[in-house]
Amino acid sequence: MVTVEERYEHLEKTIRGYNISADLGQIRSAFEYAREHHGTQMRRDGTPFITHPLQVAQIVAEMRLDSESIIAALLHDCIEDTDSSYEEIARQFSPTIADIVDGVTKLTRVKYSSMEEEQMENLRKMLFAMSKDIRVILIKIADRLHNMRTMEYQTPAKQKKKSFETMEIYAPIAHRLGMQKVKWELEDLSLKYLDPVAFNDIEARLEAESREHGQFMTSVQQQIQDRLTELGIAHATVYGRVKHPYSIYRKMYGQEKTIEEVYDLFAFRVLVDTVADCYNVLGVIHDLYRPILGRFKDYIATPKPNMYQSLHTTVIGEEGILFEVQIRTYEMHAIAEYGVAAHWKYKQNITSTGGEGAYEWIRRLLENQEDADAEEFIHSLKIDMFSDEVFVFTPRGDVVNLPAGSTPIDFAYSIHSAVGNTMIGAKVNGRIVGFDCQLHNGDIVEISTSKSAHGPSRDWVNIAKSSEARSKIRQWFKRERREENIAQGRASFESELKHAGLAVNQITDPAVLPVLLKRLRFQSLDEMYAAIGYGGFTALKAVNRIREELRHMNRVAAVAKAAKEAAEKAAQETKPAPVRKVKSEKGIIVEGLSNCLVKFSKCCSPVPGDEIVGFITRGYGVSVHRKDCPNANPERNPSEQGRWIKVSWSDDCFDSYNTALEVICKDRPNLLVDISTVLSTCKASVTGLNIHTTADGFALFHMVIAVADAKQLNQIIRKLHNISSVMKVNRPAG
Repeated sequence: MVTVEERYEHLEKTIRGYNISADLGQIRSAFEYAREHHGTQMRRDGTPFITHPLQVAQIVAEMRLDSESIIAALLHDCIEDTDSSYEEIARQFSPTIADIVDGVTKLTRVKYSSMEEEQMENLRKMLFAMSKDIRVILIKIADRLHNMRTMEYQTPAKQKKKSFETMEIYAPIAHRLGMQKVKWELEDLSLKYLDPVAFNDIEARLEAESREHGQFMTSVQQQIQDRLTELGIAHATVYGRVKHPYSIYRKMYGQEKTIEEVYDLFAFRVLVDTVADCYNVLGVIHDLYRPILGRFKDYIATPKPNMYQSLHTTVIGEEGILFEVQIRTYEMHAIAEYGVAAHWKYKQNITSTGGEGAYEWIRRLLENQEDADAEEFIHSLKIDMFSDEVFVFTPRGDVVNLPAGSTPIDFAYSIHSAVGNTMIGAKVNGRIVGFDCQLHNGDIVEISTSKSAHGPSRDWVNIAKSSEARSKIRQWFKRERREENIAQGRASFESELKHAGLAVNQITDPAVLPVLLKRLRFQSLDEMYAAIGYGGFTALKAVNRIREELRHMNRVAAVAKAAKEAAEKAAQETKPAPVRKVKSEKGIIVEGLSNCLVKFSKCCSPVPGDEIVGFITRGYGVSVHRKDCPNANPERNPSEQGRWIKVSWSDDCFDSYNTALEVICKDRPNLLVDISTVLSTCKASVTGLNIHTTADGFALFHMVIAVADAKQLNQIIRKLHNISSVMKVNRPAG
């Protein structure tokens, strides 16, 4: 077994291999500081906790990052998991290092399970941290990579949850930052826990055919190497690899193929010294093997936004076997493997704070979402940050990068707001097209404008793909059509209000209106109407939040009234009444309290039959939790242990109670029909449903159902488990 000291020596050896000027004394101090503060803490695999920050630092060193990054990696858990503080780290090391550690700590608290405002704000914090210092997210990715490497020691539920989160968030971020090597490993490790049957099958197939694959790759490598040597192309390195499991899995699942039908299993790379050599090698490859039409991509002339550069071509080799060849310089290869991290090796004069143009997309994304609500922000984030790109050209030959699926509207607004606002027509490759025409790689786009144009149409918001275009369209309507927006917004709001069974005078009451506006985050009703009118907010969301706030205010009033009545009654009695159990109106018996407001906690949604416990809240009555809910653990906050109280179910419970279920599945046709059939058969009513699908073929169902008791709920869970492609069914808690 490798000791902690041996791991540290290996880290130092790695650092010395690429950075002879590294401050090893400071790095040693950071290691000793972290080891002292983590003390006797242990990981689930039985190793000292200090091995985790050491391994994270090792990954960071393999990315060739600077000394500050390595020190921050060693300290990244100190603020969160020890008695260390930001001020102490800033004083002992540097404010910059403390900022990085603090940034990583904040990212640790990000939750991705919902589309609510809290998630939106956390994601904004993440992007802001990235724009200030890109090293924050690099260390966080390294942290997640080591956690995924040791995920076997976690519970099956946590394995699936973390793997899903990694596939949804961290792998796409690694891709967007150009860190392909890290992205592939994160994807493979996630697949291992999300679909272990498919992963093990692919691994077994590759292992069984490894000898045959090895012979083929050796033969092709030798052919290419011999020809390059013959032609005098010096310092060329050729090597091949089999596609990684997740890449094969996507082709099999997305295109419904068996592994035998995935023809382009092999990829070869040729590394050379110069760009000129890249194009020379391309000619050699096309001379040796027959190229496939339409499968050539020149990312050297038109680099990807994540700085990736390479020539890609697919050819047919011996026995009709297809394979891909990637050709690039050694510097391009480093950037392809480690993305932005490679700048620390190849551009030593780069500013460490991420001020260079390569990260402009982060700040642009933040600026475009200033007025967006939570759902709009998440939607735009996934398009702008995680989607594929399309490269198009202006008539002058300038390259414009847009999200895949973009339209002439997106192109116009990417040039300038004025171009988009005055657009009256568009041409693609010399042909007049509609505004909803999808652009493709290599298209030449020309926009026709007119000073007499009346501005964008409201429909353009739904046609545009990029957040930049959508944001600029909303800004135009917000600025130019305020009165029209107010009138349209008021009509939509009052219609939705009527549909919800609420009267306008209920919200315009002077005692109520200021509270409602604060909840909605608007200064006045006109401001809210205007936001609804230009599309920055929806009438349905406004009414739903108002209804929730009115219910909350009524509950608070009821609790206050009950407390007042109880106080008056106690004052009239000459002796205290014995402690007794009193039944509430919701089928709950609260020990020792009468006239008490009871609410069911939304974090765990208990139903009759569940073991429960009560918590006396401040101003909201008693909150009822399941005993297995993490929030029901008194040890989480010892100062509030005295507020936990015994509660139990009465004999006359309600006919139904709302509870939440989370179903993780592999997406397929008729999946929703099968799930609906189970719920109908079990006589469960669906009161809320949110379905989230991924490009990788997974579906996540968040549903709120009404059931009579735990017996009925367990029956539903069992039947859902029996549905084909359902991987996990659980009740959220905590």
